[in-house]
Amino acid sequence: MRHRRLARERAVQFLFQYDLNPPGNPDEAIDKFWASQTTAAIDEEKNPASWGESKELPPPTTEDNAVRLFGEKLIRGVLDQMEELDNIISKEVKNWDINRIAKVDRSILRLAIYEMFYREDIPPVVTINEAIDIAKKFSTEKSGSFVNGILDKVKTKLMRPSRTSSN
Repeated sequence: MRHRRLARERAVQFLFQYDLNPPGNPDEAIDKFWASQTTAAIDEEKNPASWGESKELPPPTTEDNAVRLFGEKLIRGVLDQMEELDNIISKEVKNWDINRIAKVDRSILRLAIYEMFYREDIPPVVTINEAIDIAKKFSTEKSGSFVNGILDKVKTKLMRPSRTSSN
């Protein structure tokens, strides 16, 4: 399931970019984002400058496609439910305006809360653990604890078990 972690990380990256500078055409922005996230595109960025020469990259790998398939569903779900997700976050961060939350942390929270409420195929404990790890990787030293605290509060409002019988 490595591709799911990578898909979540990519989703957070897109949502962060979206939060900073909302595109005029989200569909076009999503396509452009995924094109830049293929294994070949990332490898090409590490090569020396090509001085404006356009290079045709190989098609996405099987893993690239799996990452996009899962990640794009998450991105689109968060974008579709953004207002509701922000309302949930606002209720849990008492005496703190949602716009004061670090944009990376806010993107992670939106994604995780979306998964918890709309993706019944993912146990909430898995979502929370993934969100904590992503916060530790992309945000500050204290973000993992902050994200954990908010998501633990949100988890109590779910109308389903936080673990499945197979966990």
